[in-house]
Amino acid sequence: MPAMDGITLAKKLRERSDSIYIVFLTGHVEYALEGYEVNALRYLTKPVQEEKLREVLRFVMDQSTSKKQLMIKEDGEELLLNIADIVYFEAQNQYVMIYTTDGEHLVRYNIGDFEEQLKADGFFRVHRGYLVSLAKVKKLVKSEVIMDGEDGEVSVPVSRSNVKPLKEALYAYVENTAM
Repeated sequence: MPAMDGITLAKKLRERSDSIYIVFLTGHVEYALEGYEVNALRYLTKPVQEEKLREVLRFVMDQSTSKKQLMIKEDGEELLLNIADIVYFEAQNQYVMIYTTDGEHLVRYNIGDFEEQLKADGFFRVHRGYLVSLAKVKKLVKSEVIMDGEDGEVSVPVSRSNVKPLKEALYAYVENTAM
């Protein structure tokens, strides 16, 4: 970098935030120790090994997903749910039951609101009454999806019109997370 070296840039970034992931990619191994002074996540050398780069990117993606939260209002209290803990949503009249890895939450919301809010986070509407986390899908069997639930496997119905789009969404999700 012509204007400043990577260590100086990393120090400036670190002054702004402790939560930024810093990964050095360089041909100068002798600066590796300085990289750890700024709490660098990794130090990759050129030419970079594709698998090492994928490993770092996968880690950063997993960390950012696991930190995302959803705020809900249940029984007059506002709760934060980790998005990574949500298995699926089930519409129940004017309410939505949220099934997570550590319990259930009944809230007065519209399932469509959750669908729109969580689309970018790997959720898919499999049926008019169900929204599932693609990360928790174990398998697709005919017109149902088997989810990894709180107490083992859970079966969620898939409408006929959503079987093919669900398969496509699953393939795309797996491809993106397998980066």
